[in-house]
Amino acid sequence: MKKLVIVLVLITTIFSCKNETKKTDNYEHKNHPTKSVKENIPKKKVLSPHQSTMAMVGDAHIHMDYSSPGVRGRIIFGGLVGYDNVWQAGAHNATWIETNEDLLINNEVLPKGKYGFFTIPSKGDWTVMINKNWDQHGKDEYDENDDVIRFKVTPKISEDIQEHLEYKVSKTSENSGTINMKWEKVNVEFPFTIN
Repeated sequence: MKKLVIVLVLITTIFSCKNETKKTDNYEHKNHPTKSVKENIPKKKVLSPHQSTMAMVGDAHIHMDYSSPGVRGRIIFGGLVGYDNVWQAGAHNATWIETNEDLLINNEVLPKGKYGFFTIPSKGDWTVMINKNWDQHGKDEYDENDDVIRFKVTPKISEDIQEHLEYKVSKTSENSGTINMKWEKVNVEFPFTIN
């Protein structure tokens, strides 16, 4: 009988210790969470980061939104971006422009609103199109019939490389400004006035 009691006490003690160990393990895991594997993986660099530019010209707030690809040693115009083809003037979604006042561009009125911004690069003059359809991937849904304004501009060519596509809206007077696009060796700029 004494032996039976000793065996029962030993068995109870052993099971009790195992349960305490499990409770301790669970307690430590709940109060000291381990890092997930994803946290240890370095973030991948975005190759065409989202950018925007804006300016106040008089009462007009002009805003442009685009994705900014890099040159990364490539030939851009006449290579990655083919000549004489519609280009969404950025990466991913179409570049867009928004104004809260009517603008006068190339002697044509751009009514206040939000528009897609497209170009047709070429070896000579470029065509710039401001289009009703601003919300589209690339140029997938581009339709020339939706152009509100379409005009030619002569690009300036530089020997210096602009690594990432960059837009600037600049105020030049109380009621006028310029819109400028630079990438690779190309600089495209045109003026506007508040209508």
